[in-house]
Amino acid sequence: MPRVVDPAQRRQDLAAAVLRVIRRDGLEHASVRNVAQEAGLSMGSLRHYFTSQSELMAFAFETVIERIQARLGDLTGERDPRRRAETILVELLPLDADRRAENEVWLAFTARAAVDPTLRALRDEGYDALRDGCRAIVAELSEAGLAPTDVPAETERLHALLDGLAVHAAMRPDLHTAESLAAAISRHLDALAVERSRGD
Repeated sequence: MPRVVDPAQRRQDLAAAVLRVIRRDGLEHASVRNVAQEAGLSMGSLRHYFTSQSELMAFAFETVIERIQARLGDLTGERDPRRRAETILVELLPLDADRRAENEVWLAFTARAAVDPTLRALRDEGYDALRDGCRAIVAELSEAGLAPTDVPAETERLHALLDGLAVHAAMRPDLHTAESLAAAISRHLDALAVERSRGD
């Protein structure tokens, strides 16, 4: 009796194979052939799910975005604005092996987005979501008296800090450890509260 294949699970397995290839060999080697080999499939079987490399890349990029969103969705229940902000911001940084992998893949996709319109749209979607999240955090802290009242300026600064820490962590993980990344977020939040207490 032939084995029944769950198409949704197979697509997730293929996305995981894409991410492994990218982390190990670089985005330029994530061809349909190499991904099929990584997943233990023939190219013909893979093409039942994805008709092109661009479509496969887009799905893998979406998978990374969905993983991040799912983790953030689990961070509910904290009532203190400062602790909630710190918990969310730290979750966005590459503090463990899974998040380091996602960060490396995210940066690789971001570079590829310069020449791939589909990935560019996903990159912009992710960028806008992160910026909106930063704005929501800053607005809540400001309303609680824990951040300056200039929400647009502080949104810009927080967004730049997150992006900068993620890039630094990818470039020099030996210097930018989980502890140092988390400490940078804590110091920034402390500084926002101090600035507000001094009247912006």
